[in-house]
Amino acid sequence: MAKIVFLGAGSTVFARNLLSDILSYDELAASEIVLHDIDPERLETSELVARKVAQALGAPATIESSLDRRASLAGADYAINMIQVGGYEPCTVTDFEVPKRFGLRQTIGDTLGIGGIMRGLRTIPVLLSMCADMEELCPDVWLLNYTNPMAMNCRAISRTSQIRTVGLCHSVQGTAYQLARDLGLEYQDIDYLAAGINHMAFYLRFEHRGQDLYPRLRELAESGRAPEHNRVRYEMLRRLGYFVTESSEHFAEYVPWFIKRDRPDLIERFNIPLDEYPRRCLAQIAGWEAEKARLERDQPIELRRSAEYAATIIRSIETGKPRVIYGNVPNEGLIDSLPHGCAVEVPCLVDRNGIQPTRVGALPPQLAALISTNVHVQELTVEAVLTDRLDHVYHAAMMDPHTAAELDLDQIRELVDALLAEHGRWVPLTR
Repeated sequence: MAKIVFLGAGSTVFARNLLSDILSYDELAASEIVLHDIDPERLETSELVARKVAQALGAPATIESSLDRRASLAGADYAINMIQVGGYEPCTVTDFEVPKRFGLRQTIGDTLGIGGIMRGLRTIPVLLSMCADMEELCPDVWLLNYTNPMAMNCRAISRTSQIRTVGLCHSVQGTAYQLARDLGLEYQDIDYLAAGINHMAFYLRFEHRGQDLYPRLRELAESGRAPEHNRVRYEMLRRLGYFVTESSEHFAEYVPWFIKRDRPDLIERFNIPLDEYPRRCLAQIAGWEAEKARLERDQPIELRRSAEYAATIIRSIETGKPRVIYGNVPNEGLIDSLPHGCAVEVPCLVDRNGIQPTRVGALPPQLAALISTNVHVQELTVEAVLTDRLDHVYHAAMMDPHTAAELDLDQIRELVDALLAEHGRWVPLTR
């Protein structure tokens, strides 16, 4: 059976969800599962959870855990990456608190913006080290990456490694479910085509049983009846003509129009949750503590299939049963209007032949123009890491839409210097 390695398995709740997805399939129930993390306490908790999941599902899986990454990866068929380099403390706190001193506020800070740049600088070197281990220990592995900043990470891997990699997110299918709910429809009756980059893909087609749903979505946007938590995305539908796949709180910090320190009315008007990600981190920490407490009380574990793609990808490759997923892959003739090689998010067919991306062609020009503003920041951040060029960190921050809308050039340089000083060893650039 397949050997499946969880990298960053100390993300206990997410690991539990993915593992319950995998072991719920009869074809994967006897898989060899190896959990790896650098935190022994979290790893121990995740192993207990994994054993309870297998027991609850009656799955004859082999479950092991290890603090040794190389030992974990040896002979792996699949590696699921969910690491967070630097964790909530000290790095996420730094990513938010230092920019605040310059008047720069963020919502999520894990994909773009100054927080996304810093996360990329500290994450990419670790991922490349992982890939070097894989090339030696399991060269035929499929690396399923869930770690943000997705596009930067996938781009760096594709430029430096032969390891087969796909970046996975739940934004495309998750947003489609939300839109179906907004329209009072069943998700299983919805058909769509989306393309772009991670967290900034757009539905080029969105239909219900062959009927175009965009007129109804535009009516919601124009009528002011859009859900309060989604005001940003419905506003962008009004302006661009297409609906973006990632949440309003994410999208608000990828563009220069919504978060402005001299316009607090915009924050209220579009219901933008500043400092949302730190709150989520604290909730996740609390969730881990609660999971640990439930284990100690030997309470039954709650299981249900998630909407994540990892289990269905593994099942399709192992069995040949075809499935379409949305994956982040190199732009090699897939989207004409975006730079060659950048990480794009497109539909992919999965079967015994692996993950096969679908060519989309050209995007509407306004979408390509907006997406390109994000791609430039991603490319500069990756270039900074791969060439050990500190100046490209400044360039990435200068080109970032939100940062550039709030700070002048001197302030941007001072902010980058302050963040690099605070992060210290977490960002291994020469300086």
